[in-house]
Amino acid sequence: MTINISSKQMDVTPAIRSHIEDRLSKLNKWKTQLISPHFMIHKLPNGYEVEASIGTPAGELFAKAQDEDLYKAINDVETKLETQLNKQKQKGEARRTDDSLKNLNEVVE
Repeated sequence: MTINISSKQMDVTPAIRSHIEDRLSKLNKWKTQLISPHFMIHKLPNGYEVEASIGTPAGELFAKAQDEDLYKAINDVETKLETQLNKQKQKGEARRTDDSLKNLNEVVE
C-alpha cells in the first residue's frame, strides 16, 4: 500500500513517515481495503495539524487532529480513523439487531 504524505511548511522525514506507516498498520486488523491513504501535515504557530483521508469500499474516512507534538497528533488521527472503521464494520450488525428486536416484539404481542 502506498501512503501519500505531504506538507508545505516542513520536510517529511523518514522518522515521520515510518511513524505514520506503523500507526496505519494498526488499521489492518479491521480486514478492509484502504484505498489511497493521504496524510497532510500543517505546521501551526502553536503546534501541528494532521489531516488524513482514506477511501474504503464502504465509504470515505476523514480525520483531523491538532497538538503541540506532531507524533501525538498522528496518534490522535489514527485513533479517530480506527473509531470510524469500527463504526463502519458494526453498522450492518446493529441494523440486523434492530430488525430482530422488532420481529420479536411483533411475535410477543
